[in-house]
Amino acid sequence: MKHDFDGQKRETFETFDELKKLGETLPDLSILEVYLLAEGADANWGAAEKALSAQGFKTERDREGETLIVATKSAIRMTPDAIWEVERQISEIGLKFDFVPDGWEFGFD
Repeated sequence: MKHDFDGQKRETFETFDELKKLGETLPDLSILEVYLLAEGADANWGAAEKALSAQGFKTERDREGETLIVATKSAIRMTPDAIWEVERQISEIGLKFDFVPDGWEFGFD
């Protein structure tokens, strides 16, 4: 099945807008974490980690063994466009190795 990048982008921008409406104080710069959910036993953890590291990201596996946590090595601007740019790049890589995007968080400085 083809991934819906347009829907994912729309969700990212809506989430960002919702945070603002709720009065959240957003940092100007922050480390961004993007979560990739393994799609079953076919997910190639090692290859995904290697490909993401080669693009300058840090990776970590969650304790349950279901999610690959991918973080920027340095803080990025906290704008919907900047978040989406990083999220899309990580998602494209993850999808090649049977991982699907499962959200993002910031504030890990």
